[in-house]
Amino acid sequence: MIITECPRDAMQGIKDFIPTSTKVSYLNALLKVGFDVLDFGSFVSPKAVPQMRDTADVLAQLDLSSTKTKLLAIVANLRGAEEALEYSEISYLGFPLSVSETFQLRNTNKSIEEALKTVEVIQDKCVQKGKNIVVYLSMAFGNPYGEHFEASQVAVLTQKLEKMGVGIVALSDTVGTANADSLKNLYSLVVPEFSGIQFGVHLHTRPEQAEAKVKLLYELGCERIDVAMKGFGGCPMAKDELVGNLPTEVLVEFLREKGELGSLSYKAFEDAFLETGKVFLQA
Repeated sequence: MIITECPRDAMQGIKDFIPTSTKVSYLNALLKVGFDVLDFGSFVSPKAVPQMRDTADVLAQLDLSSTKTKLLAIVANLRGAEEALEYSEISYLGFPLSVSETFQLRNTNKSIEEALKTVEVIQDKCVQKGKNIVVYLSMAFGNPYGEHFEASQVAVLTQKLEKMGVGIVALSDTVGTANADSLKNLYSLVVPEFSGIQFGVHLHTRPEQAEAKVKLLYELGCERIDVAMKGFGGCPMAKDELVGNLPTEVLVEFLREKGELGSLSYKAFEDAFLETGKVFLQA
């Protein structure tokens, strides 16, 4: 299982600007844990996401000298992708593609078809630069807009991505609606059909549901999973302040009990966990 820690998702919704030095200290603590991937920042409009306006400055101060963790940056258009591609330290570019037309327009000011064209261009540029695009299929378990939804829509979009050469797709539960049945259904419908794609899951969930979802994802053989310390972050469109990211500590404790922590340092995890509280209490 490839674990992506998502401090960017946790931080981007904080209204009060988190000082660059604070971000750097926190991210460096996370880099010591040994996560496979760190979703550390985004190259998007400062007007849209002011919290991430210092991503380039943060990147310049990260200590990557003794970590195997690879960096992922979120982009929402070609301009942001081209900026991210200039940094050799970044291995993955994450792009939000939605199953919901309404959410795609609100999130990136593009239609789904327009976003697909952008993905194709970014994919080609990633190949040229030796990087990988991770396409997040948001609203993959339904939407709050009353739009028609069925799991086959996810398969249709995935097929288009496969034809472009996209190799990593994250099935994303944007508003916390996924349950055991919908997770099993989507996995059985989509994952076996696309052997060339590595599927991950990015869930937003209520705290009391997190442990059961982690257990289910493990049983389903989930290849990639996104988490965030203490479940911080999520999507305001969930309209439930208790819906956040899948908590890192729930996954870590689950794997620890099974003796499958792998290269993760539990001591570094504990240190970073304590640092999390300081970062978000200051904010």
